[in-house]
Amino acid sequence: MAAAGQSGFEPSVGDVREFDGLGEKLKRHGLEMRSIYVGTRLENEESVRESVAKVRAIAAGAVALGGRILVTNPVPVPDALRGKEADDRLRWQVEGLDRLGAGVAAEGMVLALHHHDAELRAGAREFHHGLSRTDPAKVKLCLDVHWVYRGCGDSGRAVDDALERYAGRVVALHLRQSQGGRWSEVFTGAGDIDYGKVAGFLRERKIEPLLILEQCIEQGTPHTMDGLAAHRAGVAEVRRIFA
Repeated sequence: MAAAGQSGFEPSVGDVREFDGLGEKLKRHGLEMRSIYVGTRLENEESVRESVAKVRAIAAGAVALGGRILVTNPVPVPDALRGKEADDRLRWQVEGLDRLGAGVAAEGMVLALHHHDAELRAGAREFHHGLSRTDPAKVKLCLDVHWVYRGCGDSGRAVDDALERYAGRVVALHLRQSQGGRWSEVFTGAGDIDYGKVAGFLRERKIEPLLILEQCIEQGTPHTMDGLAAHRAGVAEVRRIFA
């Protein structure tokens, strides 16, 4: 990460003990840990209670290392659930997110809801419900731009709509690009998603989210350089586009 020119690192954390020794490593490489990613289960009272306890402990450890934003992606509602069963799961997600947000705030961090493409299915019920029915003061948004694009059938309009509707809650962006529907080897502004347009929208509204480069590969992604070179090029593009 440091060799690629990044200034920060967002680790995925499942237990507070994973912070042991991390502070020394971050300092040695000149990196900041401004955000962390934590998975949660918000399916019923028991899972909500367990997730809140786990997340609060992790948040307390993260704050000590400079953490400001705790990104979470609750386990999505299974496709097999329909009707009342699915609605009950959505209700628990909202209940859990508000409780998580309050708990994280008590530890000195901000909770940001994350998503993949699963939450954009079935009329994007999970994506919208998680934001429409939670307290904006407790639950912010880590917008994964490409998952919105892909989850809505490769739609740039869906990206525009998500920004318009939830701009006031965006505290972080996960950044990834694709060419012809396949994740690109290097993040660029020119691709399936017009990131120059995204950056311009945020500038106009004076929104300055944490920018998290999340380059990924999949079948069909080109492989013309090593990972370090790809990340260096991506970091340079993020800085150019969002400056």
